[in-house]
Amino acid sequence: MRPSVAALAVVLACSGCATVPAPLQGNFAALAPGAATQRDATGTAVRWGGTIAEVETLAGETCFQLVGRPLDEETRPIMSDRPEARFIACRQGFYEPQVFAKGRSVTITGRIVGYETRKVGEYDYRQPKVAADVVYLWPKRQRVYVANDFYPFYPYDPWPTIWWRRW
Repeated sequence: MRPSVAALAVVLACSGCATVPAPLQGNFAALAPGAATQRDATGTAVRWGGTIAEVETLAGETCFQLVGRPLDEETRPIMSDRPEARFIACRQGFYEPQVFAKGRSVTITGRIVGYETRKVGEYDYRQPKVAADVVYLWPKRQRVYVANDFYPFYPYDPWPTIWWRRW
């Protein structure tokens, strides 16, 4: 009986480590933005994430041009040098461009409603367009530097064999 209680405690402890935020939960197609540009996937429910490349505020909606990124177990975009294809996500309402700024991480859920060809530099880029139900802005990650109290004493310490004297 004790091993099952211990196993249950471990499972419960680990289950809280990586959870999908409530607005992003659900069943979605396992379709990457790059694969969606290769074939017509109009009407498919998707959960995609990426970094904001551009924000366009229109009369009744805000459109985000996103550089697609793979998602981790929390559905947060993974920053890597190998992004997936770009895509456009539009949502009703106004989203402040200063908050939803270039480079911020976003995960969206919605349905593919079509495709648009936009210029990226001089290149004509075909991108899937998503009617977003949820636009989830991830908080900025802060870098934390941990100071290490232990450092090699030699050659700075004249008595390296008795390093414990400093504590």
